[in-house]
Amino acid sequence: MRRDDTIFATASAPGRAGVAVVRVSGPAARFAVQTVSRKAPPPPRRAALRALRSGAGEIFDRGLVLWFPAPDSYTGEDVAEFHIHGGRAVLAALIEALAAMPGLRAAGPGEFTRRGVENGKLDLTQAEAIADLVDAETEAQRRQALRQYDGALARCSDGWRTDLTKALAWAEAAIDFSDEELPEEVMADARQTAAVVKDALIAQLGDAHRGELVREGLFVAVVGAPNAGKSSLVNALAGRDVAIVSETAGTTRDVIEVRLNLGGYAVVLADTAGLRAAADHIEAEGVRRALQRAETADLVVLVKDGSAPDNALDYNDKLDSKTVLTVWNKADLPWPAAQQGLTLSLQTGDGLQTVVDAITAAARDKLEAGGEAPLLTRARHREALEEAAAALARAETQDAPELFAEDLRLAVRAIGRITGRVDVEDLLDVIFRDFCIGK
Repeated sequence: MRRDDTIFATASAPGRAGVAVVRVSGPAARFAVQTVSRKAPPPPRRAALRALRSGAGEIFDRGLVLWFPAPDSYTGEDVAEFHIHGGRAVLAALIEALAAMPGLRAAGPGEFTRRGVENGKLDLTQAEAIADLVDAETEAQRRQALRQYDGALARCSDGWRTDLTKALAWAEAAIDFSDEELPEEVMADARQTAAVVKDALIAQLGDAHRGELVREGLFVAVVGAPNAGKSSLVNALAGRDVAIVSETAGTTRDVIEVRLNLGGYAVVLADTAGLRAAADHIEAEGVRRALQRAETADLVVLVKDGSAPDNALDYNDKLDSKTVLTVWNKADLPWPAAQQGLTLSLQTGDGLQTVVDAITAAARDKLEAGGEAPLLTRARHREALEEAAAALARAETQDAPELFAEDLRLAVRAIGRITGRVDVEDLLDVIFRDFCIGK
C-alpha cells in the first residue's frame, strides 16, 4: 500500500445523521479543499463555512472546512476535514467528488491511525487505545483505554527498555574491552539491572489477565438443574427475552450468550443447559457444553430451586476452584428448609437487585483487585513480556558475557515490540486490520 498518495474516508458513524465528517490526509489534501470549496484552505484549526461543489460545479451542500497542515495533524500529514449535513445524498456527493480527483483514494481500515504511527505521532499502544476508546461500551473500558492512550504502558515499557539497553551497553563494553581493566562492578551492575527488570516484568504478568477481561468482558456462566430458573434469570438481567423459557425440562440445549453492562463493567452472560442425566445425545451434548463453559468461566452463578425437596446438585467438582455465586430461586413458593446463599423470586422480582449487586461486586473484585489499573490489555503485550522475562531468566544463568548480552538483546527487542520500537512492519497489519474505516 503506497504511502505517498492521499486517502479519504467518512470519519463519523454510518447512516443518516445531523452531521457527517469526511477526513482527507496526504499531499493532495490542499488540492481537495481547493477543488471542492473553490478556495484555499482556511487558517489552521479554524473552521470556515464554505459552499461545496461537485466536479460539475454544482453546489451540493454548505458545510465547515477545517485544515491541519503537516506535521501538526493526527496523521502527521496535511489533513482536511469536511463537516457536512449527514444525509446520505450529501455524503455520497462529497465522496464521489473526492474519488474523482487524481491522487486520491478511499482509505483502508485504520489507515489514518497507521499513518500517525508511521509518522511518529502515536506509538502502537496509543493506536490500540484509540480503537478501544471507539469500541468502549462501559465506564471501565473507557477508563482503561484512556489510560493506555495517555501512555501508561508505553512509559513502563520504554523505562524497562532503557534500563536494559544501558545494561546491554555495559555488557558490550565488557566484551569489546576484555583486555582492558574495566571496573569489576560493570558486569555486576548489568546483571543487577537485568534482575530488577525481570522481577518487574514477572510482577506485571501476575495481574490475572485483568486488562484483557476489562476489554473483552468478564465471562459469567449461569448453571443449574432444569427448570431452576436459569433462562429466566438471564432474561431478567438482560432486560429482554434472549433465552427460551419453558416448564419443559431440557429446553435449553446450547449455550446462549448476551453482553451486559453491570455497574460499568462488561459482562458476557452465558445461559447453559440444565445439569441432569441427559435423556438423549443432543441434551447430553448440551450438558457437556454447560460444564465446559462453567469450567472456563471467570464466575459461575449456580441457580437452585429453593422449593424442590432435593437440592443436591452434582455440578461437577471441576467448579470447586471457581468463584461460585449460589442463587436460590422461587422464594415466592414454600421452601422445605432454609438455604445458604442469595434468595430470589423471578416471579415477583424480589431479590433480583441483590443478585445484580452480587455479580457486579464479584466483577469488581476480579477486575479491580490489586489496586493499580492493569497495563496489559492485549495478548500481544503479554506475549512480549513473557518472551522478555524468559530471556532475562536465561541471562541470569549465562557466565559468558557474549551469551548474557545476547539474551539482553532479545529482551530489549521483545519489549520494544509493545510500542513498536522494533519490528513495526510485522505488527501493523495485525493491529490495524480490525479498525473502522475513517479511523
